[in-house]
Amino acid sequence: MEFKKFSELVMIEQTFFALPFALLGVLFAGGGTIGTWFWVIIAMAAARTAGMSFNRVIDAGIDAKNPRTSDRLIPKGEVQPKTVWMAAVISSLVLIGASFMLNRLCFYLSFPAVFMLFTYSYFKRFSASSHFYLGLVEAAAPIGGYLAVTGEFARVPFVLGLVILTWIAGLDIVYAIQDMEFDIKENLHSIPVRVGKKKALFISTACYTVSISAMVYAGLLTHKNVFYWAAVVSVGMIFLYQQRLARSQNIALAVKKFFKANMYISPILFLGTFTDVFIL
Repeated sequence: MEFKKFSELVMIEQTFFALPFALLGVLFAGGGTIGTWFWVIIAMAAARTAGMSFNRVIDAGIDAKNPRTSDRLIPKGEVQPKTVWMAAVISSLVLIGASFMLNRLCFYLSFPAVFMLFTYSYFKRFSASSHFYLGLVEAAAPIGGYLAVTGEFARVPFVLGLVILTWIAGLDIVYAIQDMEFDIKENLHSIPVRVGKKKALFISTACYTVSISAMVYAGLLTHKNVFYWAAVVSVGMIFLYQQRLARSQNIALAVKKFFKANMYISPILFLGTFTDVFIL
């Protein structure tokens, strides 16, 4: 597979968006070593590639029917499903290998992580909880990053996991609004389909409220200083902007702006935490 097509298939630019999730856990655990950072980055990139590959090949039939996604590579016939399956399997093996290089706990947990990456795409076929399952999959990143440094469970990584879980769930609920008619037709499940747009937006707002509250709690637990708090305030402002966008009449245009704003959140939170840990 050509790199250009591979990049488009797994949306490689979003790997850079997701990478700070795992590194946030590393920072909250004290920063780790250069070796820790290297293997965490490898593991996160592999997990992201595996997850996107599983999603694209499992959902290929659905994507082909949806006008919004029918121009993706597999529906267009530009990439063969078996090639994407191979990419998913290889990436999963890289994730497991990188986890082995970190510590025993990370290695053991890499197997349920691969299972979650594989099963996420099936959830919307039978449950509206798919938004929260996606959030749980993404929440594994900061938890794993923390465990990569410490090798043991604690309260902090699960608070960080809650930050990511509720943020991603709230985001995905808004994203699903644009596919409501298609999902109803194809008997796919989502919160917007289940409760309607108005209530779905309320749930999304509640998710964002929990997320920002968990950021505050994580900062208090670990006695963070001014740069971290400045980052949290900045993220809160982006959250407010996103929720206002979500109530726009033109949901397709709103979602595009929504995701552009979303790209700033993880880098801001990462930089605020990095500065707090290594400079102050």
